[in-house]
Amino acid sequence: MSVRNRRGNPPVLKRFGQHFLHDEQILNRIADAAAPMPGDTVIEIGPGRGALTDVFARRPNRLAAIEIDIALSEQLRKKYAGNPKITIVEADVLETDIAALAEGSYVVVGNVPYYITTPILFHVMRAPFPRHAVFLVQLEVAERIVAPPGSRTYGALSVNLQAIATAEIMSQVPRTAFRPPPKVTSAIVRITPLADAIVTGEEAVRFRSFVQGLFGMRRKQIANVVRSVSQLTAAQVGDVLESLEIDPKARPETLSPVEQVALMRAVRLASDHDNS
Repeated sequence: MSVRNRRGNPPVLKRFGQHFLHDEQILNRIADAAAPMPGDTVIEIGPGRGALTDVFARRPNRLAAIEIDIALSEQLRKKYAGNPKITIVEADVLETDIAALAEGSYVVVGNVPYYITTPILFHVMRAPFPRHAVFLVQLEVAERIVAPPGSRTYGALSVNLQAIATAEIMSQVPRTAFRPPPKVTSAIVRITPLADAIVTGEEAVRFRSFVQGLFGMRRKQIANVVRSVSQLTAAQVGDVLESLEIDPKARPETLSPVEQVALMRAVRLASDHDNS
């Protein structure tokens, strides 16, 4: 059995990157940003000690909270045993079918561990998509999510998310809002799936790999990068870029998500034609 601290809580487990948000104003800000509609299920990732869960417990929507920490899961089940709207799921979120917990429309909220933020984002942002996903993340990650093409923080994460969703930073959150405080400033970011995503669900994994390949050589000219990540000849690459009106000397970090999706499709088409 785990040793509890003076407040009666299980110990903080560093391996899970636990930093518990306790600021009531920020907790309500996250809940308001999620903006669940009547009938939506709220899926909470990493409820921890239940601070954000408490906020939703006072609201009408059903909530399913996914917690990997065994001791915290036990504490939460006891705490909400009398509330039929709340279900505690003891599991690794990356191994959980989130949409299946909702059985209909849903929103996602969470104070996610910083060391696995990106895998969680990609796990959540797949069909069937949530109405919104509101995360408390490291400020640096939030800035990368919303970064425009050509900016210092624009990268693979920016492109992959902006191809399927819009994102906005709602507010910054100071270190003092957590126990124990993290070493960095955090931010609330809201991600809203696009009704007409520019990349299809079938293309998502291929596109993610393609974009990561491009940004692995972000300082090189796009003509050289495409040759490196594909089996095309220099002449074929030149034809692809000309057809898309992309400057061969451009850098990957200057191309918009729309341009990168079009480039992936054109490269694949050229490769398929070459192999036929």
